[in-house]
Amino acid sequence: MLLIPAIDLKDGQCVRLKQGDMEQSTVFSDDPAAMARHWVEQGAQRLHLVDLNGAFAGKPKNEAAIRSILREVGDEVDVQLGGGIRDLDTIERYLDAGLRYVIIGTAAVKNPGFLHDACTAFGGHIIVGLDAKDGKVATDGWSKLTGHEVVDLARKFEDYGVEAIIYTDIGRDGMLTGLNIDATVRLAQALTIPVIASGGLSSLDDIRRLCEVESEGVEGVICGRAIYSGELDFAAAVRLADELSA
Repeated sequence: MLLIPAIDLKDGQCVRLKQGDMEQSTVFSDDPAAMARHWVEQGAQRLHLVDLNGAFAGKPKNEAAIRSILREVGDEVDVQLGGGIRDLDTIERYLDAGLRYVIIGTAAVKNPGFLHDACTAFGGHIIVGLDAKDGKVATDGWSKLTGHEVVDLARKFEDYGVEAIIYTDIGRDGMLTGLNIDATVRLAQALTIPVIASGGLSSLDDIRRLCEVESEGVEGVICGRAIYSGELDFAAAVRLADELSA
């Protein structure tokens, strides 16, 4: 079970948002590379970066901070990035800089042709992030609910050749209310590619429950607010996951 610390970048700083609201941000560090180093030293094998400004602007906005993280830890762990990635040139530039995976979210839903092209050009490096509420996919920083069912879209993108799906229950993200494990498992069972859980991780009990369903295709979990607030001891969570997955 991969426990993947999230480093959300806003104006070059590490922050956390509450339910995707840029106005409700808490700054945790003004040195993203040092934060990345901290999580790697705590046992992280992969990092999850989000360019928050980029997600809202539709183009990269925190590239300097992202490159500093890649220089610091990119040779040691896999790094994945989402937010504002809307064209093949941006993907190529980031992969050349040492990024392992590019996450495509809103653009995958709105412009499936772009996703298809990305999978063709950069096979093995493309992950899709699907944010959902009550089984329906949301786009544009969660501001718009679509009529698309999560499972239907995920199957379509699996056919394109994406590496994995990150599934976020947006009703729970940043709220420390526990993961929506049932919905995550339902999605994983419908696919052959791995699913990464996201949204609401709050306790070691969540880690235990995730490890119980790892065989269903749930490969990992994004660790956000809980590991920054101290609700969840990341190093202890990694040890538990290693024990249960052994």
